[in-house]
Amino acid sequence: MTINHHLRDESLLRYAAGTLAAAPAIVAKAHLATCPACRARVAEYEAVGGALLEAMEPTAMSPSALADVLSRIDAAPSAPMAEHAREPAEIEGVPLPDALRGCEIGRWRWIGPGMKMSRVGVPHDRDANLILLKVGPGRALPDHGHVGTEFTYIVKGSYTDALGQFRPGDVAEVDDDTEHQPIVDADEECICLAALEGKMRFNGFIGRMLQPIFGI
Repeated sequence: MTINHHLRDESLLRYAAGTLAAAPAIVAKAHLATCPACRARVAEYEAVGGALLEAMEPTAMSPSALADVLSRIDAAPSAPMAEHAREPAEIEGVPLPDALRGCEIGRWRWIGPGMKMSRVGVPHDRDANLILLKVGPGRALPDHGHVGTEFTYIVKGSYTDALGQFRPGDVAEVDDDTEHQPIVDADEECICLAALEGKMRFNGFIGRMLQPIFGI
């Protein structure tokens, strides 16, 4: 698999530091599973972070610190892992990235001609804005911009917009400086995993009509 589009260094640094929000972190994890270059960058950032921690002066802990932590662990309820968390993620027989294991994959629902969307529930962050989007061959999404940042990972198929062609494994990271209209290539449908830190801003009459249907 040839990867042509990558996450920005800032996002890779946030992922390595554990400060990337839950939904974008899942998209990043899906991309990292297929991209050796981005995995290497994350490893570099993690190594730098580890070196900085080692260089810091240690802080004395209270005599009861260990006992306090152990008591909290004992008090925490232990729930068995859900069955679906152990199974490969899929939707209607289409395999999904391992990054989605344990997530709640909703059913496809119609949002426009040739377009369907599935809401993805993230167990550890119920407010995470994560969706799967399926668009038919040759179909175009409404022309739109963004309020905030959108992270999109290509699961299946491909699309082309002003930023180039995006194929399986690629990730698009766009912000409020980007206006685009992805058009799915004609050979097959395209399935994407998208996380939004903010909202989509649709342009034109048709796009604004679809805004309530998208709900994003």
